[in-house]
Amino acid sequence: VQLQASGGGLVRPGGSLRLSCTASGISVKDYNIGWFRQAPGKGREFVSAIRWSGGSTYYADSVKGRFTISRDNARNTVLLQMNSLKPEDTAVYYCASASRAILTMIRSKLAYDYWGQGTQVTVSS
Repeated sequence: VQLQASGGGLVRPGGSLRLSCTASGISVKDYNIGWFRQAPGKGREFVSAIRWSGGSTYYADSVKGRFTISRDNARNTVLLQMNSLKPEDTAVYYCASASRAILTMIRSKLAYDYWGQGTQVTVSS
């Protein structure tokens, strides 16, 4: 299983970025896929997730209303559209996969088995 996160970069406050998580070895429609982020000196925190069944979505309070997670089954990719970016969104963003059995722990990094390598997002003027 490999997860490839991409799409990070440098953006001004208020700007947008779209992150992609492309999977190989699994079908994203059969797994829960989550996005986490880690800022310098801080722990890895939950950002968003999408469930395998029905596509239910979950967001951290800090990004709700600004970020949107979606799935492109044809490209075997999960997208994270990030709008109205703030300096505090600066972090390395990781995508990860979790078994379809996971529900109540979908916001916990402990529930995820496979992780991508991360993509840097920097929000600065």
